[in-house]
Amino acid sequence: MDSWNYFNYFTEIENYFWKKRGAHLLVSPLDWAIMETWQKAGVPLEAVLKGIDRAFESYQRSRRGAGKPLKSLAYCTDAVLEAAEEQLESTAGKEPPSGTASKYPFSREELRDYFAKNGVKLDGASNRAAEGGNAEFAERLREISESLGGTERLLDSPAALDLEDLERRLTILDDKLHALLIGNTSEETMLKIRREMDAQLAAYRRKMKAEQIALVEKQYLQKRLLEEFRLPRLSLYYFS
Repeated sequence: MDSWNYFNYFTEIENYFWKKRGAHLLVSPLDWAIMETWQKAGVPLEAVLKGIDRAFESYQRSRRGAGKPLKSLAYCTDAVLEAAEEQLESTAGKEPPSGTASKYPFSREELRDYFAKNGVKLDGASNRAAEGGNAEFAERLREISESLGGTERLLDSPAALDLEDLERRLTILDDKLHALLIGNTSEETMLKIRREMDAQLAAYRRKMKAEQIALVEKQYLQKRLLEEFRLPRLSLYYFS
């Protein structure tokens, strides 16, 4: 994405979806997984909101929309991708507007608080693993927490803050954490999560392409594993 103001990407989509539904409800793990696939694919926020508008209009015209609220962002997938393609075509060959460099979306102190809170959650999970007799898992979690602390110290530099490099470091830690959780999750828990995932995706598989489904499944699994272990995502995209 071109602007680091997109760190509020998920919150903007979530709030917009709530407004369209007319109800402030918790977004499901499936919806979060879908938002993550859009973010990772670089779908602009403007295209997502436009696609959501179109999906709601289409749904309200359909027989299904008679008195029943649209339940999931999965219904909006086609419309969002269509809006993204249109935006890409409309901007092809155009020069980016001048003077659009974004300011930092949050201060160094806010970042320190964010890192500190995530460090506490990592340490808590490490302590629980140690108490449960899984010393190796506990140690690996502690190592990730220490790496996060090292990243936090970059905020003390008087040099200009490089958010892109900071995000790269956090993404690496997110990937390490996910791999660690997969290796330390019981078969019973994995089976439970996959059953939940299949049940939620069942109604939308025909509307989504195979590669879209694969990405959604991956993001869904990541989110649910973090919930199981009471751990946070570390990326700045989850700052809010």
